[in-house]
Amino acid sequence: MRAFATLIHALDSTNKTTQKMEAIHRFFEQAEDKDKLWFLALFSGRRPKRAVSTTLLREWVKEITNIPDWLFQEAYASVGDLGETISLLLPQPTGYLDFSLAEWMDKINAISTYSEEDKKKFILDVWDNLPHQERFIFNKLLGGSFRLGISTKGLINAISSYYNLEASAVSHSIMGEWTVENSKFEPLIHGEYIDSNLSKPYPFCLAYPIEDVDATLENLEDWQIEYKWDGIRGQVIKRNEEIFIWSRGEELVTDQFPEIVEEIKGWEGNFVLDGEILAISEGEILNFTALQKRLNRKVLSKKILEEVPVGLYLYDILEFNHQDLRNQPMKERRIILENLVKENPLEHIKISPTIHTDNLEDLRHIREQARDINSEGLMLKHKDSVYHVGRKKGDWWKWKIDPLTIDAVLIYAQKGSGRRSSQYTDYTFAVRDGENLVTIAKAYSGLTDKEIQEVSRFVNKNALEKFGPVRTVKPELVFEIAFEGIGWSLRHKAGVALRFPRILRWRKDKTVAEIDDLESVKKLIH
Repeated sequence: MRAFATLIHALDSTNKTTQKMEAIHRFFEQAEDKDKLWFLALFSGRRPKRAVSTTLLREWVKEITNIPDWLFQEAYASVGDLGETISLLLPQPTGYLDFSLAEWMDKINAISTYSEEDKKKFILDVWDNLPHQERFIFNKLLGGSFRLGISTKGLINAISSYYNLEASAVSHSIMGEWTVENSKFEPLIHGEYIDSNLSKPYPFCLAYPIEDVDATLENLEDWQIEYKWDGIRGQVIKRNEEIFIWSRGEELVTDQFPEIVEEIKGWEGNFVLDGEILAISEGEILNFTALQKRLNRKVLSKKILEEVPVGLYLYDILEFNHQDLRNQPMKERRIILENLVKENPLEHIKISPTIHTDNLEDLRHIREQARDINSEGLMLKHKDSVYHVGRKKGDWWKWKIDPLTIDAVLIYAQKGSGRRSSQYTDYTFAVRDGENLVTIAKAYSGLTDKEIQEVSRFVNKNALEKFGPVRTVKPELVFEIAFEGIGWSLRHKAGVALRFPRILRWRKDKTVAEIDDLESVKKLIH
């Protein structure tokens, strides 16, 4: 447990990717195979169900410490995490229990069958025999929820670099149906339970924001011009009759889009396609907020499949009948892609159309109207370009439309983490709804360090209420919020959701009386 507690502390203490990776590598060097497997299981959501209610944990810690409920609530509000609050309130341990992570998980799994009295006896004994950091980890494991302080991609990169494996192969290996009971760590990550080569994707070719439109597009006939669609960029792989869909974030999302999988099953040949997964209804591309309803669901009901139909717009072909095409020119790959599409049935899949014009002013007008069809702007790909790994200036450009903006007032603030744990960096903004204010967006970026310090001082002086780590703030500070898109949403009180909101600037020249109202915001939806 000590090695695991050290790892969690290290992951939460830095925002630097290299330091997180080094911490995971140290854990791999020290931990037994079963501990590594449990670490991976906890990270990938294979967690035991909560064995003890939080209500009981609260009552037991108040009983031990003899503190009133109001004081416990104040402590909880200040710390912001129940497991850590309990760990901090408990008296110093009188002994030490030295078990591995795997042994602790076995004990925690076992108490689900205990009586309440036996559960209490077990937990109080553990609390009395662990130091703060390990006691905190135990509480988190006990609760069945755990934030490990690193992204999926970060963990996969750490595993692949330590064991000298390809990240895509590791990702495929750990996404399968496995359990701690029937698996071993190293065979698992080495793909011994699956054939990872079949699913292997290619690194995505990415574009830079265009810098000089007039100079770049002097010869428009040299460029393949398409709309930049706002969906999920993905690679669809069909090899030996097996089909895989990878997101650009290096996640296998095959099960989330069964209609695409079923259609690809009917296509002849083996191939790797690059495209955009979109919510499409009656030929029209829907707002990204509609597509979000389909994402990260373990079960796709018949209702959600009907409400949010999806399709795939194809951009490129990277492999055909086991031949790597990436070094062939874009214009040749396009011909191969068009021929493949012509030879196969199309219902949910189509090729992304190209835009043809020999007039730059016409192209500017087409770009300006892109939002009308839920496009983010234009993609410009040189017809002689190969399919690069990552970004390479000069061959692929993105020419996005200008972001939408609104003026909103700060109403909630929360402290950040790591080096900014003492400053308020997470903000919630509101617009007017009649005589009231309604939350419209959260934003975490856009202010300078100096401005963050100034906002933090304001929050400290003007906080009205406390809800855990969140502070309600006197509505005075007005900010201009930029965002890429907006759509209807039943999950938000305002009835709308903003896409990629960020702070554009602090409007010190405006008062709360001058912020936007909800009706004007809704008019931005196409």
